[in-house]
Amino acid sequence: MNMGGKSDIPLLDKNGKRIDGRDLEELRPVKMEVGVLKKADGSAYVEWGGNKVIAAVYGPREVLPKHLSNPYKAVLTYRYNMAPFSVDDRKRPGPDRRSIEISKISREALESIVMLEYFPNTMIDVFVEVLQADAGTRCAALTAAALALADAGIPMRDLVAACAAGKIEGKVALDLKKEEDNYGEADMPIAISPRTNSILLFQMDGLMTREEFMKALHLAMEGAKKINELQKKTLKEKYKVINLSEEGEKNE
Repeated sequence: MNMGGKSDIPLLDKNGKRIDGRDLEELRPVKMEVGVLKKADGSAYVEWGGNKVIAAVYGPREVLPKHLSNPYKAVLTYRYNMAPFSVDDRKRPGPDRRSIEISKISREALESIVMLEYFPNTMIDVFVEVLQADAGTRCAALTAAALALADAGIPMRDLVAACAAGKIEGKVALDLKKEEDNYGEADMPIAISPRTNSILLFQMDGLMTREEFMKALHLAMEGAKKINELQKKTLKEKYKVINLSEEGEKNE
């Protein structure tokens, strides 16, 4: 985030609308789909504004190398990666400091939700690839990862839902896009367990007053709950299709 920079265009117009026409408390358009990869145990695709993210889950399966196995629970791995073509300036392939950090905090968020104790001496691998980036990629990635885990049939205490809020031109706003993230004053991504309303991931760049912080936190949590409703709807639609196809086979 390039906080304190100067944008060539105003981030808010005279009516308080953002550069993409949204209100301050409005999410970008979100599209979700599960079961997009045939060779993965579970998979999901998420379009969130200009973000395009795909997630794949493999496991539970044999732990390699074997010395990493845990007799009490499964080992969960999470790899977040941005494709070289996902940003305007070509990104160097492979992990960097940012992707390693996001992978770590995202894995920790999922570890508190996935019922790892059901699968001792195994591993569950989560791979997330950002195909196109437009700010908020860690939130979109976690959203896709949770869907892919559910699609793989991995038992979870809840779905992880994520969203961000921030501050642009002195105003608290939900779900910043690229220009707002680059030239805004603050950005605050979070992830929650909607059932318990507990925060699983929390980060912030920039400066906000206590009042602005509390408003941004409320906005981000409400945004995450809306994302969770879309997650549940996406999963229900898949299983509805499966049930209908099974009923059709029985009637033949």
